[in-house]
Amino acid sequence: MNALVLTERMGSILRVTINRADKRNALSRDTLVALKAAFEAHAGDRTLTAAVLTGAGDRAFAAGGDLHELQGLVTAEAIEEMTLLARAALDSVRRFPVPVVAALNGDAFGGGAELAMACDLRLAAAHIRIAFLQGRLAIPTAWGGGIDLMRLVGTARAMELLASSRMVPAAEAVGLGLASAVAPADIAFDAFIMGWLEGWSHQRPQVMRAFKAQALAERLGLPRAEREAAELAGFVESWLHEDHVDAAARAIAGMRSAPRSTG
Repeated sequence: MNALVLTERMGSILRVTINRADKRNALSRDTLVALKAAFEAHAGDRTLTAAVLTGAGDRAFAAGGDLHELQGLVTAEAIEEMTLLARAALDSVRRFPVPVVAALNGDAFGGGAELAMACDLRLAAAHIRIAFLQGRLAIPTAWGGGIDLMRLVGTARAMELLASSRMVPAAEAVGLGLASAVAPADIAFDAFIMGWLEGWSHQRPQVMRAFKAQALAERLGLPRAEREAAELAGFVESWLHEDHVDAAARAIAGMRSAPRSTG
């Protein structure tokens, strides 16, 4: 039996893949449990600078919750238990200690759109669509995606996307702020993702953790004092790290060797 979620290390980047291409990477209970386990297993790895979350194949990033399974929930207790399980899985992404990039290889619908919003940013293949389809099933969002969406694009724009349940193509997703970039059609999507992340390659793991801590404090709406404390903790740790000591020494040496102006 194939693993529902695959993990792979690529240098300092963790790649996590939802591995249900035949089911359009639908988020079943077991898949959500496996997703949570994958992120929690690597949360303590202080050599990581980023994580990439994607789906198998090229049709779907995640097509939402597994409706065949979800339709079996017929009591308030069962519905709440499943919702809290799914929310915990997405929280493992939101709270991962380094930035998580959603590589939208295919459509992100319903719960899959909520999972995409749980990531720190999104990069899209040209053919993908994002849609909050929950309203078509006469339900709202439940896994934190509506909260993330309103924080990301504002309440008015989020309300339009939620109430219309419309399909948002990749190019429009960038304009709305749902995605950061769309891969050119003539570049393989995986190559585009890794090329985009190359710009982060000079950053050290402890610095990326500090950046993520600030972003998470903003996402959670923490009080100013808690945000300042998180910023200070990351700064102190990074300042004392040998990476900063070496970088500062090189910078000072460069200043000393630079030619002086005679003007």
